[in-house]
Amino acid sequence: MTNEEILAILNERCANTLMETLSIEYTGITEDSLTARMPVTTKHLQPVGLLHGGATVSLAETVGSAASQVFMEEPYSYVAVGQEIAANHLRSARDGFVHATARFLHKGRRSHVLEIRVTDDQGALISFVKMTNAIIERSLKERP
Repeated sequence: MTNEEILAILNERCANTLMETLSIEYTGITEDSLTARMPVTTKHLQPVGLLHGGATVSLAETVGSAASQVFMEEPYSYVAVGQEIAANHLRSARDGFVHATARFLHKGRRSHVLEIRVTDDQGALISFVKMTNAIIERSLKERP
């Protein structure tokens, strides 16, 4: 499967989810990373007009979870589920897009630890996020 096909599948799976509500779109994939973006609109802001930290973490968790699933050894037998997430918000954004890129710090058989860097359109670091995913076996009913 090509990278473009993987991105298309990921984007199709956003329909009727929080990702669609927040307008999150997967935009890039390499051999060791996955990137998504989210616009910064009034629906993504806190009352004082800055990007809401919860929206930023939602973007980070979205791309971190998907990266675990995409780069998993046996994606049809196992599923990645979020276990822990921690974010350091360094600055904010008021418009444009924020871009989240997930890369592995640890890729084990039963757990993944990822770093997710969220940047603005100019490449300035907005948030640094660390996420741990548990890799659990799918039930036979859940397998494609």
